[in-house]
Amino acid sequence: MALKRAIRQVQQMQVPVVSSRDSWKRKNAKSLRKLKDCGMGFLSFFSLWSKTLQKIGGNFGGGVQSYFLFLRFLVVLNFVSFLLIAGFVLVPSIVFRSVGAALVNSTGQGACMVYDPNPEGLVVFYNYFLDLLSGTGFMEYSYLFYGYYNNTMVEDKNISYNIPLAYLFTAVFYFVFCLICIIARMGTAARVVVATGSSTVGDYSMIVFTSWDYGCLGDRATKLKQKNIHYQLQVDLEEESIKKRAAALTLSQKIVLYSLRVSMCFVSFGLIIAAFYGIFAATEFSQVKSGQGGILGLFFEYLPSIVITAGNFVVPLLCDQIALIERYSPSTTVIVALLRAVFLRLVSLGVLLFTLWRQITCEGAENTGECKLCQYNHLLYPCWETRVGQEMYKLTLFDFLINIAVLVLVEFPRRMVVDNWSNKLAQWVGRQEFVVPANVLGLVYGQTVVWTGALFCPLLPLINTLKFILLFYFKKITLFHNCRPALKTFRSTTSTFFFLVVLLFGLGLGTVVMIYSLSEIRPSMGCGPFRFFPSMWSIVPTSFNNLSIITQEFLFFIGSQSFSIPLFALSCVVMCYFVALASVYGKSVALLRAQIKLEGRDKQFLVKQIEMLSRRQQILKQTAGASS
Repeated sequence: MALKRAIRQVQQMQVPVVSSRDSWKRKNAKSLRKLKDCGMGFLSFFSLWSKTLQKIGGNFGGGVQSYFLFLRFLVVLNFVSFLLIAGFVLVPSIVFRSVGAALVNSTGQGACMVYDPNPEGLVVFYNYFLDLLSGTGFMEYSYLFYGYYNNTMVEDKNISYNIPLAYLFTAVFYFVFCLICIIARMGTAARVVVATGSSTVGDYSMIVFTSWDYGCLGDRATKLKQKNIHYQLQVDLEEESIKKRAAALTLSQKIVLYSLRVSMCFVSFGLIIAAFYGIFAATEFSQVKSGQGGILGLFFEYLPSIVITAGNFVVPLLCDQIALIERYSPSTTVIVALLRAVFLRLVSLGVLLFTLWRQITCEGAENTGECKLCQYNHLLYPCWETRVGQEMYKLTLFDFLINIAVLVLVEFPRRMVVDNWSNKLAQWVGRQEFVVPANVLGLVYGQTVVWTGALFCPLLPLINTLKFILLFYFKKITLFHNCRPALKTFRSTTSTFFFLVVLLFGLGLGTVVMIYSLSEIRPSMGCGPFRFFPSMWSIVPTSFNNLSIITQEFLFFIGSQSFSIPLFALSCVVMCYFVALASVYGKSVALLRAQIKLEGRDKQFLVKQIEMLSRRQQILKQTAGASS
């Protein structure tokens, strides 16, 4: 210690003399750095569920923690989306509801404009509860659904506001905003994957040299961090052992394994197709029986949701048993399970929408039969946008009720039986594991339903925000009280990135639904802000013609070739630059990884040489002692 102190004093004496300006810059840099650290610490104090997430990661590993981080991201995304919709659509519609005039005069047929969902007279009390569950009655006649919004434009000396145009542009910008948020978060996750190379060596090096948090205070935080590192090392060891077993397989064993995987893939695909047919049949039957009232009518209303939920529960459960036969690595098993469940859930939602649109448009023949007068089935669907919004509302609500029912009726009784009974059956069943792929798919499915129905049910992001907040606490309760740590863990870095890719698929489905609704189907003539337009998108050219000449010329210039071609060329140059930069970074990471391997081998070689020299010295000493 005295020698180190002397060396430090000599180094301080050799520090070059700096000017007052340089010292002022250094002091300012230090103060700014301290201010930045204090600001980040202050923001982390207000971060949503930060301590809970740290506790989850320490007790159950990074894989389970990635689910709750993903859930927190969706909560923030839905809340900000609701603020966007409320600021540009909901609040102006409430303020200007009794002000302004219709944007276009009525030119539709009288029969097409019959729509009055407002209940009149006395209503039995339990009907309010049924309306709350199904979105009908007083719920239908509210700002929750598309049909209640007016097609008014306010024009005054100080203010001018077009409700239909704001409704359309807010919906479009809502999808663009969600896309930007997902891509930004994917970039953050991709940087971690590139840094580690998604390899065991890279992860092991980061865990050994950079995992420990020296700011941990107290025994509780220290134990949580130790458990978290333990789970990360367990993942790497499991992945490495599976890779070694796969490399040791003979050619015949590999052929048998791959053929088994292909055959199991066809079996799982057949189960998914059977689920699709069940959803199609249930939706058609539900729409035919939708006019009935009471409990039976509520059952028919929820029949598609019941079939979709049953299919989403049974088919992935069978696919998980199939995955045991396929013998993938833990991380690959998670990805394969996610792919199958994504295909099932998203396409099942697409089957529901296809069945609805098939009946709305009279199976595509809009100029024949019941669709001839209004170009949509106005007898069965007087306001088809609200009907689609009601289906998405029921799916969101039913998914939440199912989560509560599973927690209360399945998970808690299972834990009580396992803890209080000592027979072999209870011990064989054991406490449940927190299955991350199934829970993540539940989140993606719920968010996809919101994106699909946001155009028809503008307040659905707010409903989903409340649903995800309650779901966070329910999942936290069941995790700590009903679940045990997973026997097989998986890598959280690649899984986090893949979760966002799956979420991007859901956003793509919602975008397709929005584009088709905006451009292809005629809006309902009796409700909504687009009631007198041939399509929802027709409001854009109509509003464009009302702009000033200078604004029209500017927008024409932006859409012309003289602007788009240079912009495309500049985008290509910027893209090529970033691609080249990414390749350089990738090569640098590969070189550094190879250098780490070589240095490790050099250290092993030196250690062996030292061991050999020490053995020789011991042998020489022993021989010298024996000779003396």
